[in-house]
Amino acid sequence: MSNQDTRFFNNFSMVIGGLIVVALVIFALAHMVSKDTQLAQVYADPTYVASVEARIKPVARVAVAGADNAALKIEAPAQATPVALAVPKDGPALYDAVCKTCHGTGLAGAPKFGDHAAWTARISQGKPTLYDHAIHGFHGQSGVMPPKGGRSDLSDELIKSGVDYLVQNGQ
Repeated sequence: MSNQDTRFFNNFSMVIGGLIVVALVIFALAHMVSKDTQLAQVYADPTYVASVEARIKPVARVAVAGADNAALKIEAPAQATPVALAVPKDGPALYDAVCKTCHGTGLAGAPKFGDHAAWTARISQGKPTLYDHAIHGFHGQSGVMPPKGGRSDLSDELIKSGVDYLVQNGQ
């Protein structure tokens, strides 16, 4: 190795060593600053700590045969709060809230709102039959009608007013 190569290698080693020392000083300084500020704020908030513990809690625990499993308590799954849907007040509101999903698009063979040709054969069966199909459901060759349009919480009278609204606009 020549004298120039040795001098270059020594200078390059000194520069790399200096950069490593600067990086270690910056790392140590950042660690000291974050320990005094960030960690103290995070662990001072009990809701944050509780939310982290809930997220990292094991999903399941395993009982081992022949081992003491007394500490494993069977917990009921968390029940979601049921959401109460708004109950429409009349036929047009019922159509907008429930019936429009199928009768607005023809989904599952439902006759479309205002389609006179599709409603003529159904209307000719009479309103009692239409009421029965709407309230109790219907499985026909041309489509399916779920009971009460899938909203079992609705009253029969409200369903009948929805049928009347559809029939009135299907004639």
